[in-house]
Amino acid sequence: MDTFPRLVIHRDALVPHGAFAESQAAYLKPDARSVAELDALCRDKNIGIVAHFYMDVELQGVLSSMTHSQVHIADSLKMADVAVKMAEAGMTTIVVLGVDFMSENVRAILDAAGHEDVEVYRVAAEAIGCSLAESADAPAYDAFLQRAAAADNALHVVYINTSLLTKARAHHTVPTITCTSSNVVKTILQAAAQVPEVEVFYGPDSYMGANLQTMFAQFAQLSDEAIRELHPAHDRASILALLDRFHPFQHGICVVHHLFGEDVAARVRTEHAEAFHTAHLEVPGEMFALAVDAQRSGRGVVGSTSNILGFILDKVAEALRSDQPVRLPFVLGTEAGMVTSIVKGVQRALQASGRDDITVEIVFPVASEAVAEAPESGLGILPGVAGGEGCSTAGGCATCPFMKMNDLDALFTVAERVGTDAEPTLAGYRPRKYTEDVGGQTAASVGSQPILHMRHFQQHGVLSDALIDDIRSR
Repeated sequence: MDTFPRLVIHRDALVPHGAFAESQAAYLKPDARSVAELDALCRDKNIGIVAHFYMDVELQGVLSSMTHSQVHIADSLKMADVAVKMAEAGMTTIVVLGVDFMSENVRAILDAAGHEDVEVYRVAAEAIGCSLAESADAPAYDAFLQRAAAADNALHVVYINTSLLTKARAHHTVPTITCTSSNVVKTILQAAAQVPEVEVFYGPDSYMGANLQTMFAQFAQLSDEAIRELHPAHDRASILALLDRFHPFQHGICVVHHLFGEDVAARVRTEHAEAFHTAHLEVPGEMFALAVDAQRSGRGVVGSTSNILGFILDKVAEALRSDQPVRLPFVLGTEAGMVTSIVKGVQRALQASGRDDITVEIVFPVASEAVAEAPESGLGILPGVAGGEGCSTAGGCATCPFMKMNDLDALFTVAERVGTDAEPTLAGYRPRKYTEDVGGQTAASVGSQPILHMRHFQQHGVLSDALIDDIRSR
């Protein structure tokens, strides 16, 4: 019996092993009528759709099969940027599939780009929360920010997975820039290059904070030459100094990535030692260390969802350059919703090559603590939808219950009402406006500033003069 569910990807077929993998595979070839109907609605009404990689497979299966050009599945870094491009292409409505901080970010960036007239909708009338974002709303995070405000030359690097109100309150308290898992290392290194005495306060993801500490400690063991390849302004002395001034928050986690703990890492190490190991920066240290070790030998990657997808597709491209049959097993150390983009990307590459002797295997690791309710069993719970898998009947292995609040029926409801007399009924689907007063401005206005600081860094490779002046003057 397989210890973990897995999905084997062939050029023109999928072979699932385990009930969870079967549920994933079932939706990867969606109903053609649903795809056509949604395509027509979006084209006719100038609707763009931006979705996160962690959407449920039924929804992603439909989205990835649409021919409408203004549909994009991405990580949180790109979602707002893509929405701006959609507005520039003439889309008058943007539907955001994700948790609430994502739609809030899209709304804020569209407004900052001069597209206040473009409507933004979520696909649920109720709040779509996030355990990590909510940890930044706790009193412990306020205390963390007050500690930062008391330090000289402080910079608060806040994970984008937080509400606009959190970003506003933070920036009002201490100079703040948002980051994502794909740019956080570069952001911190650049801050320390421009302000050598900077005190960096990172939050709210505690696992990512600990993993960053580990990474910087590993950097400090490299030669000065190797460190300068990471960032030309740094050497061992500067990295060691940065380590002393790096302060991660200790009390925030994502409930999904929390599942990739010691139990899972031990089983991956012993049962899938031959596989490529991938890990999101939000996973606990045990899984992180496993992927870091694999990364050193070219058999793993640590980073964002985009980094993980890119690594898998790069390994497929490398295999295609060989004339030998190849099997590529990957342990997926992040939310299982990534599988849709992985399957689409892998099959695209295999079909373009005409090769049928290359297979890719996606292994879904599961924590033993992930259980399903089973009142009729006499025990109350069972370890998953199939013995030994450890998946819940509500969504399976490492799947985010908040992301799964987005569903296909709700997307159709929104798309059908746009541009009709029923559109006013979508008022509850709009992102929260955040009109609260923060330092004499609206929370939306203040909360947008850390995002704009990040966008400046992404575009120019340096922190803005305004942010640097703010760090030095407070």
